[in-house]
Amino acid sequence: MPWLAVPFDVSLHRRLIDRYRIDRIPSFVPLCSDGITIEEDLIGCIEDYGADAFPFTRKRHEELKAIDIRKREEANLEELLGHKGCHFLISGDDRKVPISELAGKTIGLYFGAYWSPPCCAFTVQLTDAYNNLKVEKGDCFEIVLISTDRDLEEFNVNKSSMPWLAVPYEDRTRHDLRRIFDVKGIPALVLIGPDGKVISVNGKLMVSSYGAEAFPFTESRIRDLEAALRKEGEALPQQVEDVKHEHVLKLDMAKAYVCDSCKKQGKFWTFSCDVCDYDLHPSCLEKVNKD
Repeated sequence: MPWLAVPFDVSLHRRLIDRYRIDRIPSFVPLCSDGITIEEDLIGCIEDYGADAFPFTRKRHEELKAIDIRKREEANLEELLGHKGCHFLISGDDRKVPISELAGKTIGLYFGAYWSPPCCAFTVQLTDAYNNLKVEKGDCFEIVLISTDRDLEEFNVNKSSMPWLAVPYEDRTRHDLRRIFDVKGIPALVLIGPDGKVISVNGKLMVSSYGAEAFPFTESRIRDLEAALRKEGEALPQQVEDVKHEHVLKLDMAKAYVCDSCKKQGKFWTFSCDVCDYDLHPSCLEKVNKD
């Protein structure tokens, strides 16, 4: 450690622990000129803000939280994604891309890591939606990886497997964005509209459910998709008989399944069997019955 230390003295340690009411380690107590200030979680404040937390007072902590709120609600992309003169992102092949090139696009901030199996699974879904939007809509949508990888090597492997941009691993912005958007778990996808305003902090659910069809990820678009899904279900029979299956099949809703007729993956409406593990695409029912 580059700072001073109290001599090792059990009695002195006990007196200091009692005086500053230390009930856990690590703990950090600033001795301010206007008296002793004991914060509820100064360690967390320093972990979140680093040297910006100085002089470690409650007032300073509130100021920093207010800055986070302003960035979440009002900041432009360069202020949100840039950090101390670093105003670029990097591509999978390590090209530097100015943040300014993202202006006017819908942006997805993807919080994920190579070591996480749920992230690997969601990356496949997100890549499919991203590529489809590139074909259908052009360059209206961009994703930025906010890595939570454990080291630079892991980050490079992760980044090189993705078709979008990333905040550099050494940039503290990665940590700041997790705090600003209160990201507690991964994978997570925060969506920002062309106007720079946050559309949703639950983009993962939108993409997992609807893929590229969820674009532009607005509440009205999701309501339209949900209404269309309900209408589709209302037009289907509640139960059917399939000539290749011995039991009656009932209309059901599933996030994902594999059709036992065409062997392809499906989602949402399915005809399923209560007796055994059998699922059928609604579109396959007619084909099966015709055979």
